[in-house]
Amino acid sequence: MAQAMKIAIVDDEQDMRQSISQWLALSGYDTETFASAEEALKALGPDYPGIVISDIKMPGMDGIQLLKKLMGVDSALPVIMITGHGDVPMAVEAMRVGAFDFLEKPFNPDRMSELAKRASNARRLTLDNRALRRELSGGTQIMKKLIGASPVMERVREDILDLGQADGHVLIDGETGTGKTLVAHALHAVGSRAGKKFVLVSCAALEEEALSKRLFGPMMPEDAQLPAIEEARGGTLVLEGIEALSDTLQARLLSVMNDQGTPAETRIVAISNLQEAGKTCEDVLRPDLFYRLAALRITMPPLRQRGEDILTLFTRLSEQFAEEYGCEAPQVSAQEAAQLLQAPWPGNVRQLINIAERAVLQSRRGSGTIASLLMSDHDEMQPVMTTEGKPLKEYVEAFERMLIDNTMRRHKGSIASVMEELCLPRRTLNEKMAKYGLQRSDYL
Repeated sequence: MAQAMKIAIVDDEQDMRQSISQWLALSGYDTETFASAEEALKALGPDYPGIVISDIKMPGMDGIQLLKKLMGVDSALPVIMITGHGDVPMAVEAMRVGAFDFLEKPFNPDRMSELAKRASNARRLTLDNRALRRELSGGTQIMKKLIGASPVMERVREDILDLGQADGHVLIDGETGTGKTLVAHALHAVGSRAGKKFVLVSCAALEEEALSKRLFGPMMPEDAQLPAIEEARGGTLVLEGIEALSDTLQARLLSVMNDQGTPAETRIVAISNLQEAGKTCEDVLRPDLFYRLAALRITMPPLRQRGEDILTLFTRLSEQFAEEYGCEAPQVSAQEAAQLLQAPWPGNVRQLINIAERAVLQSRRGSGTIASLLMSDHDEMQPVMTTEGKPLKEYVEAFERMLIDNTMRRHKGSIASVMEELCLPRRTLNEKMAKYGLQRSDYL
């Protein structure tokens, strides 16, 4: 065993705690004992580097109650329950709640060691996977561009980390301007093909003959490029606008995919940019190709469903444009924040980028409002739907988060300066930052 896993032993009987601890210590485990469930809960948090062995029948909080609490803290924590002889209902209930397994008294010490080994291996794998996910999500520059704390964006990042480690082909769909190409880059960056070729072909930008040559060849001697299928070998081939492929090219692509075997030598990431009302990628692709691509799928959420992400994105974008144009970023009022949140955003993030740049230029001239930009944009772009109304509390919280975030950025994480500008006591500022998931270290 490369590193000794911890085992927390919870039992109100001292002799039982000591005997289990001694036996497992001889097997190479680092044990710690607790005389009650309440005592154990204080020490067992998420990412606990080990497993738990607990008796079921204890005074006060019993083992089943402890198990439920632990599953709420970390649902992947292996908990082995000790039941009385013939107490089948208790064992069944424990397994239903989420116990890893159970031991029946009087138990065989070798059986306990075997279970501890299995549970520890499972725990080590869970912790290793979590560490990898944190490293990928925190360390990859492309992942950092997927800004947003909304549940839908948290789900997108989770999907990218999950599918990035897989080998299958992927379909990315969603409305225009939602960032599908960025997601394709992120999938490549966090996966095993990160060091290999990343080739992007815009299917709608080429006529059929030119597209056929670009994808499959044969290329002429004077052509500097290999066919995309060859160029991306071993890496990732992104087909943007997959719906533009003719039936003939769809058949050729499917043939290439079938010849590769499993796992695929080259991963194909298809991006669907369908904008026709009532049509989906499934409607225009041949079924066998669609189902090969859509086995792994990421659907990008429209901006109007991302709540306060709209304000976060607007702030970041306006800061970037302000730096580019050598001026101050515009300050967003509470009324303007509400207008940004209520806008239908038919052009999604692409439209927001345009609004942020125009807002900076407008601010530099000292004229105009965000409302006027939104109204002019509304006239130019056909909206797909209107934003549903939100409770006042949501607007207030979104504006408050944006205000604290902007102030922390301006003062580069100086708590004292932020407290002074916003007239907030230290405790209140700390509570609000915790509530909105803001960390001082991000601003230093």
